Amino acid sequence: MDFFALEYFVNPNKRVYWGFLLSSIFIAFVYVYLKKDSSSRILFSSKLWWHPSARLDYSYFLISYFIKLFMIYPVVVSAKTVALAVNSTMSEQFGYFYTNSFSYETIMILYTITLFTVSDFTRYWTHRFLHTIPFLWHFHKVHHSAKVLNPLTFYRVHPIENILFGFRYSLSIGVVTGVFIYFFGAMLSVYDIFGVNIFVFLFSLLGSNLRHTHVKFKYFSWCEKWLISPYMHQIHHSTKHFDRNYGGYLAIWDRVFNTLTLSKEVKTMKFGLRKEQMSDYDSLFKLICTPFLTLIQRKKI
Repeated sequence: MDFFALEYFVNPNKRVYWGFLLSSIFIAFVYVYLKKDSSSRILFSSKLWWHPSARLDYSYFLISYFIKLFMIYPVVVSAKTVALAVNSTMSEQFGYFYTNSFSYETIMILYTITLFTVSDFTRYWTHRFLHTIPFLWHFHKVHHSAKVLNPLTFYRVHPIENILFGFRYSLSIGVVTGVFIYFFGAMLSVYDIFGVNIFVFLFSLLGSNLRHTHVKFKYFSWCEKWLISPYMHQIHHSTKHFDRNYGGYLAIWDRVFNTLTLSKEVKTMKFGLRKEQMSDYDSLFKLICTPFLTLIQRKKI
């Protein structure tokens, strides 16, 4: 494995951080043992982990590091830039404002919760737009072209989608930070673990890597009305439910906007795109170029 790609496994800000992978493996073994589901045998099969789709995920993961480094990071504005712009604009429009009515601990709690909630809300709508806007769907198909799921399927994302999510992150985090700086000053910090927002860290520790697996890890139905379980995201990857469960961590948005499907409502699933489309996404070249080629062909018609 490329040396640079190893950074993903030692950085707690990455989904496949080694601690999150280990916790997911532990949860998977406990869940499989308790459920005694005969279908879980596939989890230990080379037919899954060495499937052509899985091998493509591994290869794409390696080159995606350089795609992000040289093509995406240079064009995406930073959250800090957005925050300073928001604070400056608010100061110009409304004048200088500062309040010390809240304790530092209270501001930390408010800032941590607001960052997490706003980021998750914008993630929901960005994801939903990727499905509902035809132009964007051509690029998001790359992610849904995985016939089998594994943790690295998370990174099977087209560069255009990466750019879009990069802007989403910078804008949502930047706007929230800019507003908080305006009202409470620049001495802001979040409750974090190893530099990761505590809520994101806990979700990652509690099995986020199982979302892109065949481990049918579900929550209680009452809990799934609030939180997206790994199985609920697997439902989203199934060919008949692309328009369900867009949420990242919170199920609230799916519930409010009528796109929620609970685990108990779906028993069997098949991953990937329509059979006639799958051959368009079976190589590194096709994963990157097919969306562009499809758009060009449609324009010519």
